[in-house]
Amino acid sequence: MGKSEIIALYADENGEIYDAPGIAAMGREGDELRLLTPDDLIPLPESADLSFLPDRQAVGMTDDGEVLPLTGNAVSALLPAGYTRTMLPAFQMAEDASRLPLYGYTAVCVYKDQLYAAAIYTDENHKWDPEHYNTKNLKQLIKRVKKDLPDNPLIEHLANCSLEWHCCTAENIFYRRWECGIPTSPVCNANCFGCISLQPAECCPSPQSRIKFRPTPEQIAELGVYHLENAPEGIISFGQGCEGEPSLAADNISAGIRLIREKTPKGQININTNAGYTEGIKKIVDAGLDTMRVSIISAIPASYDAYYRSSYQLDNVKESIRYALDKGIYVSLNMLYFPGFNDRIEELDAWKGFFRELPVQMIQVRNLNIDPDAFLEIMPPATGNFVGTRQFLRELKEAYQQLVIGSFSHYVEN
Repeated sequence: MGKSEIIALYADENGEIYDAPGIAAMGREGDELRLLTPDDLIPLPESADLSFLPDRQAVGMTDDGEVLPLTGNAVSALLPAGYTRTMLPAFQMAEDASRLPLYGYTAVCVYKDQLYAAAIYTDENHKWDPEHYNTKNLKQLIKRVKKDLPDNPLIEHLANCSLEWHCCTAENIFYRRWECGIPTSPVCNANCFGCISLQPAECCPSPQSRIKFRPTPEQIAELGVYHLENAPEGIISFGQGCEGEPSLAADNISAGIRLIREKTPKGQININTNAGYTEGIKKIVDAGLDTMRVSIISAIPASYDAYYRSSYQLDNVKESIRYALDKGIYVSLNMLYFPGFNDRIEELDAWKGFFRELPVQMIQVRNLNIDPDAFLEIMPPATGNFVGTRQFLRELKEAYQQLVIGSFSHYVEN
């Protein structure tokens, strides 16, 4: 196969996307550019989007091996949930380039006369298919729940999240199904570089707005009972994209959970957390939590600290996870994934030690939505080689057979 059978793409100033016949497509892992190969690629998923990257010139490789800037902007795929990118788009960045918005930029090309992306399929879960959301009857369903729970401010907040931000876990309360988010905390104990609900004004815009009030235990319980009583495979989750760290609202959440369990044994109660505030996690676990998903990017303290910029340490996170596991909680890691960072050999070695110490049940691999160069600028430089995304996940699975590797929270039977 000639190099140029996998063809580079570029976009003009109007956002029109073109291929570059005779120019081979490249991808990027960390700071390194290389040619895309058939083994890197899958057909572009139907629900993926394409975008161009302003201030970033597309590049490709000629048949004689020259890396060539193209006459337009680089093009990226934005993948739906359930797909993990393995390569970033290749480009040359202008010196005065603006920061990119918080999306998961993925290498994309033309191969076999079709669009292909550098990705793997990580998890199949029909519940998160976009066709189930933003339906024509959503506004009517919102009116129904507002009528059922007329004095609960959480309903107004979740209605806004549904209609303005198209948040799936917000919408599910109105569809009466599956996983529903209950945001509780306006504050956080971390200052994540890629926070999706709070960014400094001079940075990239946040893709959703943070809750501004603190729901009472009674408001939490009213919504929780309503959802768990009505929803098939019902889950309520604390710790949403529109809030800070839920364990900082541990008193209200734990009281709310107890009120819920006085009314109904149905469904599953989950928390999505950074797990840095161990005393709060203990209160919530002891109140009757079923599952816990911990946001994490690295098992190396220096790398963890560089991203989270938190008031706690990785050891506090590990203490929280250990407590939850000892209490029989199903623990998942929400692993923020960036090709050329997580799949460094030193990161893989650290994760192997982490799982020996803490046998969590699942890794949910999530594409880190961030400007690639801004991210690498704040993170410690690599000290070893890249093993690649496929080998990274394969080695973890082979070493720890209990690990489920996917992308979504799954309903766990009690």
